[in-house]
Amino acid sequence: MELNFVTIQPIVALIAGILILVMPRILNFVVALYLIFIGVIGLWPNVLNGG
Repeated sequence: MELNFVTIQPIVALIAGILILVMPRILNFVVALYLIFIGVIGLWPNVLNGG
């Protein structure tokens, strides 16, 4: 199984959703990590190709 952006994003969303359901106090932390992760994944191909 090849992991790419299309398969990683739903997995991360599920993990984040479960964490928020189990521990609602970490909502800000989970949302921040999710946004950073999605941003890095979205920019990574451009960084590798030089622009």
